[in-house]
Amino acid sequence: MKEAKARIKTFLSQYFGNHELQEDEDIFSLGFINSMFAMQLVLFIEQEFQIVIDNEDLDFENFRTINAMVSLIERKTAVLAGD
Repeated sequence: MKEAKARIKTFLSQYFGNHELQEDEDIFSLGFINSMFAMQLVLFIEQEFQIVIDNEDLDFENFRTINAMVSLIERKTAVLAGD
């Protein structure tokens, strides 16, 4: 999932200016996130990784850090692979 981390970090870096975002850094505590960006982030993850984010997945904890997003992607792709 190293590639997934890199893709998410590249996407987020567009919005975080000169801040070097770490994989375990809470993006919400940095103050860069608003509701519009949160929706953009969900859409990016769905499209980039070909998964569906269900209502029960729309929890801040799933999107708080790059590592949390990768864990969500891994769970969602594992479900798809099991079908």
